[in-house]
Amino acid sequence: MSTLFSLKSLIILATLALSACSQPTLTRPSRASALNDVNTLGTIIDLHNGETLTSQELLTRVAPQPRLIVGEKHDNAQHHLIEMWLIKNLPQQRPQGSVLLEMLTIDQQPRVDQLKKWLKDDPMVREGRIQTLINWQQGWPWEMYHGVVMQTLRAPYPLLVANLSREQVQSLYKNPQLPAGKISTAPQVQNAIRETIVTMHDGKIEPAQLKAMLAIQQQRDRFMAQQLLAAPAPAMLIAGGYHAAKTMGVPLHMQDLAPSSRPIVLMLAETGMNITLAQADYVWYVPQPKTEQ
Repeated sequence: MSTLFSLKSLIILATLALSACSQPTLTRPSRASALNDVNTLGTIIDLHNGETLTSQELLTRVAPQPRLIVGEKHDNAQHHLIEMWLIKNLPQQRPQGSVLLEMLTIDQQPRVDQLKKWLKDDPMVREGRIQTLINWQQGWPWEMYHGVVMQTLRAPYPLLVANLSREQVQSLYKNPQLPAGKISTAPQVQNAIRETIVTMHDGKIEPAQLKAMLAIQQQRDRFMAQQLLAAPAPAMLIAGGYHAAKTMGVPLHMQDLAPSSRPIVLMLAETGMNITLAQADYVWYVPQPKTEQ
């Protein structure tokens, strides 16, 4: 799995935060135009046969699936536009059961539930107020996520959290505990996670810290898997590509918890990345964002 997908998650673990790190200023496509013509955002490939798909063909293929995992690169604005498009269009194919977000932690669920009840009456409210009411973690840039969050908050189906609380992460850091299971905790899986962590730290990491970071990452994946399995179906989980990968993340934990569960993985990637069938079922490549000078 490309380390580009794991960068955000590993920085999160290293700082014991449950939010994305600050990002460089990026040029962003027009939200309205992108949602009107999402095909302009890149190339979609069915990894089972190499077929290039239109956005509508992709929608038709993923809509019948009870559980869809969408893996994003956190700092690519086009990925969030695609997520908004999915949130808008999937319910037109069938009723949406729920949406889960990595960006929300377990302690925020009561706030989210209360806010959704209030928003049923469609009150006028500033987005700054929304951030306060749900205790939005500022490390996740609001300008990147506000479209996805606002759409799901106003939707008729549940918006569910998919991340551990800061306190849970801190506890795991002090007392690392790996989740039970054979598939998700197989030596090759844990070794791959360790190698990625070490690489992202330029090889400079203490064994105790590496052990803690491995435990945190696997426990976060386990929690996401539990939440997705328990969520009203059809359910869609939006998380970093590292969590979404079938080789290292949530799908492996789902196999341990419910062997018959087979989530569909749509990986949102950038041109130049090499996503394979081992990692996802579909990939949607978009250009790398341009950094403003």
